[in-house]
Amino acid sequence: MMVPIVGFTLLCLCCWASFYFILCFFNRHRSYEWNCRLVTLVHGMVAICITAYIGYVDGPWPFSEPGTKNTPLQISALVISLGYFLFDMAWCLYFHTEGLVMLAHHTMTILGIIMTLWLGESGIESCAVLFGSEITNPLLQTRWFLKQTGRYETPLGDAVDVLFVLLFVVMRIFVGGTMLYCELISPRPLFLIKCGGVAMYAMSWAFMVDIVGFVMRRGKRWHQERDQRRRAAAKKD
Repeated sequence: MMVPIVGFTLLCLCCWASFYFILCFFNRHRSYEWNCRLVTLVHGMVAICITAYIGYVDGPWPFSEPGTKNTPLQISALVISLGYFLFDMAWCLYFHTEGLVMLAHHTMTILGIIMTLWLGESGIESCAVLFGSEITNPLLQTRWFLKQTGRYETPLGDAVDVLFVLLFVVMRIFVGGTMLYCELISPRPLFLIKCGGVAMYAMSWAFMVDIVGFVMRRGKRWHQERDQRRRAAAKKD
């Protein structure tokens, strides 16, 4: 079973890399990171759609039936994302664009997917984690593109930031915490899978620390801008 999965993973890796090189060829006026983030955006949207269908339509429900055998659709979703994460990990290492926290996140994600595929079970939890992780990805990439095009300091940039923070807190912290609890109390998932779930949830809290700092800085800037507008209005009066 693992031989075709390995072959499919290599094929997906080649597809993501080819997509990146095609973007670089036809989008030469943009930076390498711009094109890589386009790949990241596409993967995020693909992963969200597939895993949402798996969780809400195809099943089983990850909160009530963790530790079940992997279905062909779950395997396909995980392999597609594994190919992407291998590509992105190699890109980040080559261009030295990410810090230790993001590299650790990519490493744990890759190992978690490999472990799920190797064991042949708990694919539904992995797909649920993938959905929760990628649901904020389009907003994160949109924020970066807005910065690059000089449109970040606008109401659209503010809306993207607010929605990103809300989605992250709800999906990664509250929903993710609930799913981890269901995983830990269930007798079905293997101990190794449970350890992986704890590690991924801890990583979410590591990102949460950065987000809290960002919210504080952003709130301070909004407060300063509001005071400036009030002073400007007072001078006109």
